[in-house]
Amino acid sequence: MNVDESGGAPSTAVRIRGLLPSLSPAEQRVGRLIADEAATAAQLTITELARRAETSETTVVRFCRAIGFSGYPELRLTLAAEAGRAQDDGERGEAPGSDISPTDPLGTVVKTIAFADARAVEDTAAQLDLDTLQQVIDAVAGARRIDIYGVGASAFVARDFQMKLHRVGLVAYAWSDLHLALTSAALLDERDVAIGISHTGTTIDTIEAFAEAGRRGARTVALTNFPKSPITRIADLTLTTAARETTFRSGAMASRLAQLTVVDCVFVGVAQKTYGQTKSAVEKTREAVRSRRVRPERGHW
Repeated sequence: MNVDESGGAPSTAVRIRGLLPSLSPAEQRVGRLIADEAATAAQLTITELARRAETSETTVVRFCRAIGFSGYPELRLTLAAEAGRAQDDGERGEAPGSDISPTDPLGTVVKTIAFADARAVEDTAAQLDLDTLQQVIDAVAGARRIDIYGVGASAFVARDFQMKLHRVGLVAYAWSDLHLALTSAALLDERDVAIGISHTGTTIDTIEAFAEAGRRGARTVALTNFPKSPITRIADLTLTTAARETTFRSGAMASRLAQLTVVDCVFVGVAQKTYGQTKSAVEKTREAVRSRRVRPERGHW
């Protein structure tokens, strides 16, 4: 389990959601039940849980071991402890539902979205592996060049990352077109870093460019929500987010915010490591665009 320096750790529900795609269908039913109703699940016997998930007690035990517990008793104790902490923090009864129905009033929709987005950022920060994060920072700061691959909604995050790195004087490119990504990846070598961004970790275009970069010797870094997804199998280093997509929010803003949180952590770490270069570059780029801002007249604004 990844633990931050303040002693925080990802909740069991967060860990389960990240591992769901790697589980069997029966184990997924158990996982979804626990992730969606953790406090209730903590009160159930293994027989009751198996019945509600329409599976066997043996499957429940396999599920527990698949997510890192010795068995159901350990999982149940952990769920109960987390439910107690949530109640102490005043979270119980205040959090809106995780999904949005067609009949929800607009006020509920706004509250649900705001809660989901904030929780995605908090959960992502809690489960970040700091050792891996530091390795990524070191690799990016020392790279000759950084290629960033992402398509669809992840392309926006890739572009944001590229602009941040370019702003502080690093050579970085963001690619969303597979042909361009492949031709760029083919020119990388062991001096370079390739970053593949995919919420699901299954996006073929991103994986193909990412794999080509790895074959050429580049250090490969995956950013995904699922730690056992296909893209992680060909990555040297993996950073994970903890966002949950729902009925109306496939490719949701929550997942993008979670990715941007990790991107910012990497960027700030790189800026700290290259402080002199970063400070100089930021001053130069700020000055370059200063004249492009509208100046308010006296008495206005």
